Amino acid sequence: MVFWLWISLLLAVPPVLFGLVMAVLFFYVRWKYMGYLTRIFQEKPLFIVPRGEADASAEEITVVHPQGWHLRGCYFHTPLPQRKGVILFGLEFGSNRWSCRSYCEGLLAAGYDICAVEFRNQGESDRDPNYEPLQWVTDRDVSDMRAAIHYLLSRADADPRGIGIFGVSKGGSTAVVAAVDEPAVRCLVTDGAYGTHTTMVPYLKRWITIYSERRILQRILPTWFYAIVGRVGAQKVARNRGVIYPSIEKALRRWHRPLLMIHGGADTYIRPEMAESLFEQCRGRPRELWIVPGAKHNQALSVAGAEYHERIVAFFDQHLAQAPPLHPELTSAYPLTEHQGPSSPGKAS
Repeated sequence: MVFWLWISLLLAVPPVLFGLVMAVLFFYVRWKYMGYLTRIFQEKPLFIVPRGEADASAEEITVVHPQGWHLRGCYFHTPLPQRKGVILFGLEFGSNRWSCRSYCEGLLAAGYDICAVEFRNQGESDRDPNYEPLQWVTDRDVSDMRAAIHYLLSRADADPRGIGIFGVSKGGSTAVVAAVDEPAVRCLVTDGAYGTHTTMVPYLKRWITIYSERRILQRILPTWFYAIVGRVGAQKVARNRGVIYPSIEKALRRWHRPLLMIHGGADTYIRPEMAESLFEQCRGRPRELWIVPGAKHNQALSVAGAEYHERIVAFFDQHLAQAPPLHPELTSAYPLTEHQGPSSPGKAS
């Protein structure tokens, strides 16, 4: 009904008048509700964030970011004599590097090396005093993950086939943006990933019913209007916080490599329909969306159990272990470096 209402208005009202009405409506909504939007956008949800314990079997590493930040990480070598591949694990918001173990134990047992690197201001990585991370992906997160990708490709034991990425929640969303321009990332698995637009617009529709008693306004506003308001609000928050919020949706439209998206069917933070909307942005093949019935946000592993590990192992067996070696011109872009062990906190000189 809302769609046909706006089509009728477009046909009946002169374009200039229609544009004027929309401009007035936009500035009214911005004046009346933008404060609520920017405040709610910056609220941190009460996610259940797993934290692992230090594991002496792992190689502790430090990734030095091009800007000098020391990012702490861990590297698990598969116990099998023949390695199938190397996988970078994208951490959840607020978790530490050791949380990768429970998610990746099936991959380790199947023959994959696993590496997890903490973003700046997370875990034991360096603190950037001018940056406060939120659950939304920023340019800082993307830059840190790219530094981790380059580290893995430049190790003396780097895999000639490149790497795969397995990211959970914010780590999965960050991986989409960080890897889309990195051809050495051969495939991607996400669990609980979310976009900016596909998450924000449904929430905006819910928020306006809380803060506005104008029921007619709630019914007639089209989805694209919410998208514009949300984009303006996010840009305002980004300016105030000195960051950029990249579009996961735009990055996913450019993703043309294998993708497996996992999502909880009972996720009340990022509802399944939001995940489906994000999944539809992907133009790559093959692609698969696995909705785990009864699983809440980041709880697919605890619900699906063995099947969770089996599906992820099967995906990487097909799309990473069997991948051909990278072209020599591509591998030469990542000169070999020595493994870097733990370092004391603080920026590099």
